[in-house]
Amino acid sequence: MDTQTTTGPNRRALFFIIFTTFLNTMGFTLIIPLAPFLVAHYVTDVGSVGLTVGWLTSAYAICQFIAAPGLGALSDRFGRRPILLLCILGSAAGYLLLGIGGALWVLFLGRIIDGLTGANGAILNAYLTDIVPEGERGKYFGWIGAISAISIVLGPVLGGFMAKLGFQLPFFVAGGVALTNLLFGFFFLPESLPKDQRTTSISLARLNPVSTLKDVLAMPQLRWLLTAIFLTALSFIAISANISLFAKDTLKWDTTTVGALFSVFGVTSIVVQAVLLPWLLKRFGPLQVAIAGVILAIASFLLISLVTVAASDILMVIAFVLLATGEGLISPSLLDLITRATDARSQGKVQGGNQSIQSLAMMAGPLYVGEFYDNIGHAAPYVTGAGILVLSLGALLLALPTLKRSASSKDSVLTSPVVTTPNDA
Repeated sequence: MDTQTTTGPNRRALFFIIFTTFLNTMGFTLIIPLAPFLVAHYVTDVGSVGLTVGWLTSAYAICQFIAAPGLGALSDRFGRRPILLLCILGSAAGYLLLGIGGALWVLFLGRIIDGLTGANGAILNAYLTDIVPEGERGKYFGWIGAISAISIVLGPVLGGFMAKLGFQLPFFVAGGVALTNLLFGFFFLPESLPKDQRTTSISLARLNPVSTLKDVLAMPQLRWLLTAIFLTALSFIAISANISLFAKDTLKWDTTTVGALFSVFGVTSIVVQAVLLPWLLKRFGPLQVAIAGVILAIASFLLISLVTVAASDILMVIAFVLLATGEGLISPSLLDLITRATDARSQGKVQGGNQSIQSLAMMAGPLYVGEFYDNIGHAAPYVTGAGILVLSLGALLLALPTLKRSASSKDSVLTSPVVTTPNDA
């Protein structure tokens, strides 16, 4: 079955991508607020709950780092569809095990299974790259980002509502919905990667995450882009790992107010990625848009650090609006650049490496954030984050020469505006 039609990408395939993206983010936003309550049932020492939750989160990131590059490479060899369905099955099993519980090791098993099959995002990006023309990918990545933002807004609300009926219920619901999505994909999802564009063989070395990362980082047109992605993710981890504690200590906010702040972030991100981003990509290139996003993010981190002095609720909200705008411009634009600089036979491998790099940031980020916050000062993670983003900006500027050379060899201009086609809407 062809994944492209005369009017654009296959609609069933797009629906599947959108719905799976929604579930991925929804699952993440369900687990984060409910994990302490699940863990508390199995940990007798109250002082160990936080550490156990941290390891539960890290277990997923570690397993994703190990498995994502290999799964991406397998999708280059055998096609996106079977590997993507395997990943969704793993997510469903992980959610159901969290719901079943019964012992702490069962919770860890659920997160390990979900992490080892956690290349959904990488393979979804590769699938979208397969079915969308090069000049339109930034727009579609923006729409996918907007869907994720909607999940960020709705996830905690739905999770909190269902948790009133039992902390396990949200995970059973998430697992059931994932299984439904698996059935839809099994019957209706076409393969996106033609056999003549697949790699002809795969070695054990390509399943090694370190070896795969070395191969991906050895590609000159990708090295600085992936460095920028790692640095951006490393700085942004301060928000998810620390902002609730920062708001509690600095502004005396409660969980409801922090939740409202994330809702502001989500709504802003939806508007930016669904409306502003496509407009900007038509007038500027993805590299320029990404650079603008990093500059906005730097400003937002510095404003958050100033909250320790001003103790201003309004300043915090302004910083989060800027942060959501910057993040909404950065992620889709960098994904667009990566897909343009990668050939069809390597999309899965490169996207797996990209996801693995972000997993490294998820593992390392909370360590420096917690250490700096406790021992240097409450503003330290955000001043440091701004500095890391400056390095990310430098990496993007260093990527410019290789991107131009890659663009010339492909007869396409990576740093030029996206050309509007009759399919643009």
